[in-house]
Amino acid sequence: MELVGMPGVKGPGAWKSFVPCRRGIVPPLQPEPTFFWCTFLPPAKVHRTFVICLSEDTVVFLACRSQFPRTCHHVGEVANKLLIYSPLALKFRSRLAVTGATMKPPGPVYTCSKVLVLLSLLAIHQTTTAQQVNDIDIYSLTVDSRVSSRFAHTVVTSRVVNRADTVQEATFQMELPKKAFITNFSMIIDGVTYPGIIKEKDEAQAQYSTAVARGRSAGLVKASGRNMEQFQVSVSAAPNAKITFELVYEELLKRRLGVYELLLKVRPQQLVKHLQMDIHIFEPQGISFLETESTFMTNELGDALITSQNKTKAHIQLKPTLSQQQKSPEQQETALDGYLIIRYDVDRADSGGSIQIENGYFVHYFAPEGLTTMPKNVVFVIDQSGSMSGRKIQQTQEALIKILDDLSPRDQFNLITFSSEATQWSPSLVPASAENVNKARSFAAGIHALGGTNINDAVLMAVQLLDRSNREERLPTRSVSLIILLTDGDPTVGETNPRNIQKNVREAVSGRYSLFCLGFGFDVSYAFLEKLALDTGGLARRIYEDSDSALQLQDFYQEVANPLLTTVTFEYPSNAVEEVTQDNFRFLFKGSEMVVAGKLRDQGPDVLTAKVSGHLTTQNVTFQTESSVAEQEAEFQSPKYIFHNFMERLWAYLTIQQLLEGSVSASDAERQVLQTRALNLSLAYSFVTPLTSMVVTKPEDQEQSQVAEKPVEGETRNSNILALSVSHPDSRSRNVHPGRAFFRHHVQGAPRAKTPKTAGISGFRTNFGTGGFGFRKLGPPGLPAPPAPSNPDSAVSGVNETKETFMTAQTPAFIQAPSAILPLPGQSVERLCVDPRHLQGPVNLLSDSEQGVEVTGQSQMEKAGFSWIEVTFKNPPVRVHASPKQVVVTRNRRSSAYKWKETLFSVMPSLKMTMDKTGLLLLSDPDKVTIGLLAWDGPGEGLRIFLRDTDRFSSHVGGTLGQFYQEVLWGSPAPSDDSRRMLRVQGTDHSATRKRKLDYQEGPPGVEISCWSVEL
Repeated sequence: MELVGMPGVKGPGAWKSFVPCRRGIVPPLQPEPTFFWCTFLPPAKVHRTFVICLSEDTVVFLACRSQFPRTCHHVGEVANKLLIYSPLALKFRSRLAVTGATMKPPGPVYTCSKVLVLLSLLAIHQTTTAQQVNDIDIYSLTVDSRVSSRFAHTVVTSRVVNRADTVQEATFQMELPKKAFITNFSMIIDGVTYPGIIKEKDEAQAQYSTAVARGRSAGLVKASGRNMEQFQVSVSAAPNAKITFELVYEELLKRRLGVYELLLKVRPQQLVKHLQMDIHIFEPQGISFLETESTFMTNELGDALITSQNKTKAHIQLKPTLSQQQKSPEQQETALDGYLIIRYDVDRADSGGSIQIENGYFVHYFAPEGLTTMPKNVVFVIDQSGSMSGRKIQQTQEALIKILDDLSPRDQFNLITFSSEATQWSPSLVPASAENVNKARSFAAGIHALGGTNINDAVLMAVQLLDRSNREERLPTRSVSLIILLTDGDPTVGETNPRNIQKNVREAVSGRYSLFCLGFGFDVSYAFLEKLALDTGGLARRIYEDSDSALQLQDFYQEVANPLLTTVTFEYPSNAVEEVTQDNFRFLFKGSEMVVAGKLRDQGPDVLTAKVSGHLTTQNVTFQTESSVAEQEAEFQSPKYIFHNFMERLWAYLTIQQLLEGSVSASDAERQVLQTRALNLSLAYSFVTPLTSMVVTKPEDQEQSQVAEKPVEGETRNSNILALSVSHPDSRSRNVHPGRAFFRHHVQGAPRAKTPKTAGISGFRTNFGTGGFGFRKLGPPGLPAPPAPSNPDSAVSGVNETKETFMTAQTPAFIQAPSAILPLPGQSVERLCVDPRHLQGPVNLLSDSEQGVEVTGQSQMEKAGFSWIEVTFKNPPVRVHASPKQVVVTRNRRSSAYKWKETLFSVMPSLKMTMDKTGLLLLSDPDKVTIGLLAWDGPGEGLRIFLRDTDRFSSHVGGTLGQFYQEVLWGSPAPSDDSRRMLRVQGTDHSATRKRKLDYQEGPPGVEISCWSVEL
């Protein structure tokens, strides 16, 4: 017998460490082994003494009571824990049982309260488990999402096979958007289909309760992060069994801040032979904007992403090969772990909106262009109770200051802070003048957290403030009055009964104002805030405690900051339509969209007409539009990937969502009617909603009572897990947004892989630049570079020569990373290293009107680097604000935060943004100059900037850095020191010195170069 991989056993001579067993060490075993040989593992290698006994056909692992092997061995102490007893032929590499598994022996065995596992055995266990994980092989994974007129139908199909010779557990795990409804789930096991059956929630409760009584978690869906829910099902797979999992869900994409967003999560956790994602979009109005973003895309994966688009259709496909899926050529781990996000918008030629018709149903989208924003009267009600202390109050202050800056001069505002008592900043509403905004900013910066939470008095004070202004005729005609409440907890002072507070606020508002409630974190009752808001025609939103909480607050404000219309009503001929969804709305905000759907009557007119009326700032307005039934029906029949009856399902989806929302603020009697109708529609169209459940069927020999239910926001307090669930992996957080598992196939008990420690910097690569002599103008490509110094230690003569060295020691302190690295015009090697150390305040670093780009920054006085850099593009309208902490990208008033060294891959018309694990952010386009940003954390911490493709600058380029791409003249070298030159730029002379600097253009740790250093 060969013993492989055991402690103390290093070859044939290792048997010397094994001695015959003494009586009492091994419990009576059946069948009795022919002969046992035993050895003891000393405490130096194990936390507790272990006995390993071997015979030709048996292995026994035991734990001794004593930590001293001699005592256990010579006294013959009976081992108190039988870890593994195997009467099988030993093949350690492939058949070693899982360490720690308790196997019942034929005879009695004493147990102990705690057993510590051998480190060496753990290594064997990890290897074995890794093999077992790969035994469940995902050989195909496809995601097919078809978006027809904003309605998304997504089918996820995973095909797996158990390649082991034992039964394994296969787990299908997937994330879907919170607003989506699951419509179908099925498993095909060896050709037999096991469907998911959607039932009324109460009907499924009996099966659910039975499963819980057996001690099994029955819930299959739980909340996952901010915008997603996780669905998970496990099933036992026999050797060589093939299983197909298929999940279908649907959602209506909501327009927010000017775009629709389709969010797909990808995490197979292994390389997949056939992995393909297809997103088809069909919009009859025409696609005006399309952006693809990913949080996992590498350069290799980027080559597998193909986007095609015409006037009305778009197709995004991700189909990576096995090598493209790898994190690196040396690793067999998948790089796919994150979100694939598709954002788009549509053309809007008709101000009356777009009516689309398919198979007897219609949908009317309304978002008119060119309307003037109405003035606002906004009261901010800010919780400053003790629970808001620390990071919460800091983020609130940060967001509030930014929001105040965004107020229009036509707006009026006031601030109310509350803890145990409520306090007004100003006795009345004040205009949003620069002076008043600055005073409010100072007040906001001084808010501190202390005391209890008196929500009732604070909100009523805001209502009274608006009432008084209204009586004094200080509210502009047809202006919009809003109350924005931010709180992180339940009421604890004054009126604390939620029902009484809701009643008080509803009666005080009396339909005149709208209350928008923001719940900060999970210590607040979201259901309480939601009803408080919906009762007054507002809405509620949860603000997640994270590094981007301030951005979440700002984004919410941007959604309601620009009201365009009030009291909007849709009218259709009564002989043409029936069963119409909500057709009157309180507000239309800029960047949003109103959606009305319904059923066409039989024998109705050939042309469906609609009239939309509303109130503008100065007048009433009416929009009219019409649509030919026959033409619309034909248009939706032609695209092959449009799924059948999608508009009917869209109507059902929208109706259910509105019924559920209406039930929140309805009376008890009305609520029952609304929920009954929503339940009937959910069952008729097979939607898993808060009123229905899906019973997942399995083979007869497996658990039968697993139930999928729709989580409800705020249903569970102090936790973001809103439904019972089976085990789930850890999450990692992001802005926009925290990641979760998409697919996972595993063996229970598998250990987590340890994260390797980051290796230290072992060396720097060094390049020495080149140059030539003379006084000359730096011109177009092909002209020689400025001269290099004659000192051979500092440079090598010749324009195209470079010298490289490798430094094994830490970089000397005097070798710094410059603030900016600029390639000189016409040169592929020569660079300027620029440090604007003596410039105060924000600086215009770069501007080019023809390129449509502007770069500003704040230099760090007396040292290299910037404290912040902001890049603004005109087309597309994108602003990138970089700080040492994070990168904030703002598109159409919608902001997303990205931490440095997170993967970012975003492609939109005329702009590509990428960031890799080194933290190198590149902003590029085939027709634009490439701008690189880096948060340098080496000596001289701060932001760095570099440019590439500078030959694309126009003649209008300017700015502190841009000036070097205008007429530049080099002076003659100094007689005593040719490493110093004068550089004349637009009539101003600058001293340029040849120095060694770190080039960070490929990311840290940097490459040492010789460049012309200029301080500004």
